[in-house]
Amino acid sequence: MFTFLDAEWQNKIQTRFLKYVSFHSTSKEDVNKIPSTERQWKIANFIFNELINIGLTEVTLDENGYIMASLPATSKIDLPTIGFIAHYDTSPDFSGENVKPIIWNNYEGNNLLLNEETKFYLRVKDFPELKDYIGQTLITTDGTTLLGADDKAGIAEIVTAMEYLINHPEIEHGKISVGFTPDEEVGKGADLFDVKKFGAQWAYTMDGGEIGELEFENFNAGSVSIHINGKSVHPGYAKNKMINAGLLASEFNQALPKEEIPSLTSGYEGFFHLTQIQGNVESSFLQYIIRDHDLNLYNNRKKILLKLIEDFNSKYGKDIFTIEIVDQYFNMKEKIEKCMFIIDLAKNAMQEVGVKPKIKPIRGGTDGAQLSYKGLPCPNIFAGGLNFHGPYEFIPVESMVKATEVIISIAKNIGKFPSAQKLIS
Repeated sequence: MFTFLDAEWQNKIQTRFLKYVSFHSTSKEDVNKIPSTERQWKIANFIFNELINIGLTEVTLDENGYIMASLPATSKIDLPTIGFIAHYDTSPDFSGENVKPIIWNNYEGNNLLLNEETKFYLRVKDFPELKDYIGQTLITTDGTTLLGADDKAGIAEIVTAMEYLINHPEIEHGKISVGFTPDEEVGKGADLFDVKKFGAQWAYTMDGGEIGELEFENFNAGSVSIHINGKSVHPGYAKNKMINAGLLASEFNQALPKEEIPSLTSGYEGFFHLTQIQGNVESSFLQYIIRDHDLNLYNNRKKILLKLIEDFNSKYGKDIFTIEIVDQYFNMKEKIEKCMFIIDLAKNAMQEVGVKPKIKPIRGGTDGAQLSYKGLPCPNIFAGGLNFHGPYEFIPVESMVKATEVIISIAKNIGKFPSAQKLIS
């Protein structure tokens, strides 16, 4: 087992991560520009300057907030250009402003009181995975915000790995491209990503969860908007006249498969997820996301919804219900299966640095899903955090260290994979 990073480098990762989470960079839904929030520019500019300062080349920050840079090759033989990608926005699901991390050295396996004022605890009975990190250094929230390890941990790992390789030219590697995106959390991180400019034959997003995760399957995903047009009449004289859009919204939701919701599904099981419901007698609105790893099952969910709309309009009147379904992203498995050696490379890298690979499907999506369909195969590697998008989020520093070492190991071992040579243009 190789260990690349000593205590000095471990401290560098931790310090860098804490600096990144000090930036408020939450993205925002339903904004027709990228980045969706002006606040994302502050961390983007900071990272841009940092990449220049550590010695990367071809450093750019474009008008949409996409950061790219290169690490020149040191290998004596031609090797394919590979890439590493992460996103700097944080989820709008919970506050990302004024993050106050707490550092717990040599965690003892006990409940953690994150906020004395509100008595907010991170409890072992609720999150038993805490026991896996006894003796390690944990970084948590103070119970009032999310932490931002998704995905500022990924950025810290990539930047630190590049800095390490710059400082250790004896490690031979091909050219490496790095990219950092805005708006991943609102599904737009890959929208304006310039794959040609990035110049890699394949890449890895450092955007997974717990240590060991390696993912090349994700949901096929869609968003669904349903508008219900009611008819408001004085309730005292409403018989055979009123159409209560609020009641119809409830009836429609109850008509969907009751067991196929996020809280009752896992693994490869898909779902219908009601994300928003609002309205009154006159007009109501339902918002869903639909998910399935299998494309046929995903398409069948769309058929179920369309059939229900047809049935309800037949029952209550023409055009009472209208629906819009938008495909968001597709399962990258179809693209990755054609070049599985990139998974073997990542798996071997984990094993080299003492991490047990956990290959499993993503119950979500990453920038890598869309990038894979843009011609850049892009599986996902762990960044190390847990309980993303809320106040229970935490990350072990040791997991960030191992993720950084995985990046270094991938870079130095490409030449050992004959399949990689075939990708040299």
